[in-house]
Amino acid sequence: MQRYAGREIFSGLNTNFHNMVVRIIDWIIWGLLAIPVAYQLFFAICSKFRCSRKHTSEVLAGDCKVLVLIPAYMEDAVIEQSVTSIMGQDYPKDKYKVTVIADKFKKETVERLNTYRINVLDMNFDASSKAVALKYAMEHECEVFDIVVILDADNVVDPSFLDDMATAYSQGDQAIQAHRMAKNRNTDIATLDALNEEVSNSILRKGHNVVGMSSALIGSGMGFDFKWFKDNVIHLSSAGEDKELEKLLLKQRVFVRYLPDTDVKDEKVQSGKGFYSQRRRWVSAQFFSMVESIKDFPSALLHGNIDYCDKLLQWIMLPRMLLIGTMALCLVLSILINGVDFIKWCILLGTIIMAFFIATPRYLYNWRLLKALFKIPVIIVMMVLNLFRIKGSRDKFYHTEHKV
Repeated sequence: MQRYAGREIFSGLNTNFHNMVVRIIDWIIWGLLAIPVAYQLFFAICSKFRCSRKHTSEVLAGDCKVLVLIPAYMEDAVIEQSVTSIMGQDYPKDKYKVTVIADKFKKETVERLNTYRINVLDMNFDASSKAVALKYAMEHECEVFDIVVILDADNVVDPSFLDDMATAYSQGDQAIQAHRMAKNRNTDIATLDALNEEVSNSILRKGHNVVGMSSALIGSGMGFDFKWFKDNVIHLSSAGEDKELEKLLLKQRVFVRYLPDTDVKDEKVQSGKGFYSQRRRWVSAQFFSMVESIKDFPSALLHGNIDYCDKLLQWIMLPRMLLIGTMALCLVLSILINGVDFIKWCILLGTIIMAFFIATPRYLYNWRLLKALFKIPVIIVMMVLNLFRIKGSRDKFYHTEHKV
C-alpha cells in the first residue's frame, strides 16, 4: 500500500513538473511573439498621424535632372503602358530621360519602344535580375543627373510623379520611396497582395517616418541621389536588391523619405502559383539579409544607428502571415493542452488583427476583401512551404507573368 501511494505521489509530481515546464515554454513563446505584435501595433497607430518635415534646400524641383530606369525581363505585355505613363509627365521634358533595360524582349516590342522618346537597351543577359540590369544601365550612362528613379515594367504613375520625386530631392532627401499600391484587385490573391502592401505602407513606411525613422524600400517607385546610386549600385548582387539597397543606405545613415500621396500603381500577382514564387524570393531575401547583417547589430547599437538596428529587427521577425499562423496554432495547442492559458493567445491574436485593421486604408474595405480573407489559411500554408525552399532562391530570378 505504501509503495502504491509512493508511486501515486511520484506520478503526481511528474505531472505537475510537466505542466509547469509546458506553461513556461508557452509563456516564453508568447513573449517572443508579443514583441513583433507590439511593434506592428505601435507603428500602425503612428501611421495615423501626419509627418512633419523641414525644408533644407533652396533648389527648385524643376531644376533637377532625373534619370528614370525601368529594368524589364520579358515584359512585352505591360511595358508600353508603363512607358506611356512616365512619358506623360507634367515635368519639363528636357529635364528627364527614360531608359528601359529590355531583357529578352520580342523584336517587335523593341521596335515599338524605339518609336518613343526614350533610350532602349536591348539586352539578353545570361543571368537575368533587376540588379544585373541596373548595374549595366549605370555602367553605360554617360550623362550626369541629380536623381535616378527606378520603376518596374508594370508600374503606372500619375502625371505629377516626377515633380513629387524632384520636390522631395530638392528639399534634401537623398532616398525617396513613393506610395506603391495595387493596379488590380481582380482575384482573391491579388486582393490579399494589395492588402499586404498597404499594411506595409502604413507600418514600415509612413509610421516610421512619423517618428523620424527611415521608410522601408519596396523595389520600385524609388528615387536616389544619382551620385550615391552610381557609387553603390555595383554592390548589388542578389534578387533581393531592395534589401541590399536598404542595408547600404542605413549603414551610411542616409534617411529614406516616404511620399504617401505619390502613387505608383503596381500589378499584383493573380494566382497562387505566382504568389508562391514571389514570396519564395522575398522570404529568401529577408532570411539571407538577416543572416549577413546580424553581426552588425552590436556595432550599430553602440554607435546609435537606430534605423539600422530597426531594419535588423524587421528582418528577424516572422513575415505577417507566418506570424498569424504561428499564433493561431499556439492558440489551438493551448486549448488542447491547458484550457486556462488560451486567453492570452486570444488577446495576442486579437491585437495583431487590430493592428492590421488600423493599418488598412478605407478604400480596401469591401465585400471582395471579406471574401479574400478566407484564402489566408492557403497563403499561410504556402508561406510555410517556402521556408523549406529558401536554399538557392536568393540568387534566382523569378519572373512574374502578366496578363494582357
